[in-house]
Amino acid sequence: MRRFDRFRINNGSNFRKKLLDWSRRFNEVCILDSNRYGNRFSSTHCHFSYDYIAAVGSVSRFSCRQGDIMKSIDAFSEGNSDWLFGHLSYDLKNETEKLSSGHPDRIGFPLAYLFIPEYIFIIEENIVAVGWLEERRTKHEVALIVKSIESLPVPEANTGSPGDVKEAVTKSKYLEAVNNILSHIRRGDIYEVNFCQEFYSLNASIDPAYTWLNLIEESPAPFSCYYNLDDKYLMCASPERFIKKTNRKIISQPIKGTAARGKNAGEDAILKEALATDQKERSENIMITDLVRNDLSVIACKGSVNVDELCTIYPFPRVFQMQSTISAMLSPSVSLSDIIKALFPMGSMTGAPKIRSMEIIEQYECSRRGLYSGSVGYITPEKNFDFNVVIRGIQYNRKRSALSFMVGGAVTGLSDPQKEFNECILKAGAIMKVLGLESQ
Repeated sequence: MRRFDRFRINNGSNFRKKLLDWSRRFNEVCILDSNRYGNRFSSTHCHFSYDYIAAVGSVSRFSCRQGDIMKSIDAFSEGNSDWLFGHLSYDLKNETEKLSSGHPDRIGFPLAYLFIPEYIFIIEENIVAVGWLEERRTKHEVALIVKSIESLPVPEANTGSPGDVKEAVTKSKYLEAVNNILSHIRRGDIYEVNFCQEFYSLNASIDPAYTWLNLIEESPAPFSCYYNLDDKYLMCASPERFIKKTNRKIISQPIKGTAARGKNAGEDAILKEALATDQKERSENIMITDLVRNDLSVIACKGSVNVDELCTIYPFPRVFQMQSTISAMLSPSVSLSDIIKALFPMGSMTGAPKIRSMEIIEQYECSRRGLYSGSVGYITPEKNFDFNVVIRGIQYNRKRSALSFMVGGAVTGLSDPQKEFNECILKAGAIMKVLGLESQ
């Protein structure tokens, strides 16, 4: 049985860094950090349950690369009454639809992974609540662990080298692909597709923990995560939530629409207003909002799907983002796999119609997305959950010395290929800076 106790710590910010350093001794780590956006945003649509929650170590795990993954996910979730942390990879789509992926996967995350953590740390200001299994530890032993973490020095940044980072597709090929996608839109095959490009290295040697600390310092975001499975790592500064379930209420918060921040408050006001009234950006967001409404209706009580906010502009350190919030009440007896089948992958990272968009993504992208466009999060003993959208992130396989990061944007009938390319580079800016790369 898991027990939680609270401990006072000297400095919450320093303890987070020390905890990250301490977690290196474990093979599974999942840290979800909102970077205090629950306090930064005054909107009633933030829905944060925790500012910082970390799962360290595992006592049981579910990993799947093939087979009847949906049944396995349900069995593992329903068969455990403890907390679960883990991920859903983008290519899980191949298990829920008649789709395939033939591009190279440089990192190698499994399609799905869930684990019961040995320790859970929930930090609020200078208080840490630690959850542990009573049959494995006493409160005194846990107090000593907290004390030992506090005694560690604050780690110093040492990012390492990303190696020779290459484009998986040249700029000219990217522009050609966007023009081909526009042809599909004109023919009526799709209305919108999220088209992405990869940057990668096969001789990288980075320190994932310090890289993530540098990334969230450069680009703090409300759905940031540090995720480690053995020799595979994700360092993510995501601004976007995929889904959150609280009892029978479920929400999804797609982001579509991006603009650079200004140099001062005056420029910010102009750029924010320009994004709010940009017809191309609004059409992107509204199309995906409608897609999410339709997806939710499959698993929701009749008449319960509601758009709580539409095209709201949120400020982040480098960009403004346009977000909508859609909510619904789940039908009785809906399982976790039912929710995944209905909603995953998220519409903001695919397009509309979703299945045809994913086929076109496979046709024109040159890399397998892996955990990019997937989701990382947690499930509580009450079967509530919160999962992010994996964007603005770096994937790394230490054993292979392989590093990968992807960026993308929505292509609609109003898209200009050069502007789409520029938006990708804007989104990649924080990652390039953290890795010591010059802007492309």
